[in-house]
Amino acid sequence: MIPYGKQNISEEDINEVLNVLRSDFLTQGPKVVEFEKALADYCGAKYAVVCTNGTSALHLAYLAAGIKDGDEVITTPNTFAATSNMLMAVGAKPVFADIRMDTYNIDEEEIEKLITEKTKAIVPVHFGGQSCEMKKISEIAKKHNLLVIEDACHALGAKYENYPVGDLRYAEMAVFSFHPVKPITTGEGGAIFTNDEECFKKLSSFRNHGIHKDKNGKNVMTRLGYNYRMTDIQAALGLSQLKKIDRFIEMRHEVVKWYKEELKDVKEIVLPVEMENNYSGWHLYMIRTVKAEDRDGLRDYLRDNGVGVNFHYPAVYSHPFYRENGYKDVKLKNMDEYHNTCITMPCHTKLTKDEVKYVADKIRSYFVQ
Repeated sequence: MIPYGKQNISEEDINEVLNVLRSDFLTQGPKVVEFEKALADYCGAKYAVVCTNGTSALHLAYLAAGIKDGDEVITTPNTFAATSNMLMAVGAKPVFADIRMDTYNIDEEEIEKLITEKTKAIVPVHFGGQSCEMKKISEIAKKHNLLVIEDACHALGAKYENYPVGDLRYAEMAVFSFHPVKPITTGEGGAIFTNDEECFKKLSSFRNHGIHKDKNGKNVMTRLGYNYRMTDIQAALGLSQLKKIDRFIEMRHEVVKWYKEELKDVKEIVLPVEMENNYSGWHLYMIRTVKAEDRDGLRDYLRDNGVGVNFHYPAVYSHPFYRENGYKDVKLKNMDEYHNTCITMPCHTKLTKDEVKYVADKIRSYFVQ
């Protein structure tokens, strides 16, 4: 089976982890601080706070932003459920804007229509590793005095207007994930970037049970927090992986180039695009079938022939939990069309040209059966 995603772990990575296992600190040690600095420096942010995973990173960001019961937050339905789940966890109501049909990102032209007096923030998601139109989103947010928190879990190593995603040029915070299929991995892990010192202090406190040391060196708890700490074992792996991220993204671009060459003449599918002002991280490579009735058949045919295709994502509002909790009648034209036609193809740094050719051959053979 050719997997849709796969980590790329080297002997160098393994040795860095072993060094920590032989050290005095497995957690709450120097590697976490070192990893945070390296991440912030890479993206051009002032502060990075690492944590257990991308979901906890979202939770921490929403807590630090003061998002609470009764607030509304505009986001996209084309995302992993954690983006909106964590909004509901802090008592806020996710409000879903439709998506664009070129990038499958949130449609920035739909956002302003959804703003009410209860709207607190906008959470754009850089789907598949390609940035949303952050300049426009930032302009809308400033006009209405809203916060912008980027869900950049797919997009470490990507660029927007030739600047790294995560530099916070157009947002108050950015959130990243280090799951094994993401651009770099720490096994599980996440991070939040901010340029604001007070926000950094809040994030650090929420991550550590709401506890910090006072001027006398005594542990004091000043807010309800959580144990969302990353270990030094994970941070060591992350540091080693981060050194290779630019090459990892180049390799993903090479895979995408192979797909374009192999599939350019297949009229029954739609290939993803990279916008001119973007350098996508290509975390995901999605095709769409022109006819919705072809999607399930093609998906099953590829799986039967050893291609581990996937599905990113069902519309968040289509999940049974959301249907039962206020979203029963939500329908968005573009999202529903995408939802019914998309297939996620294998795209990772271990994929070979021959494997891409095999996948493309199977797609062609399905449509000539």
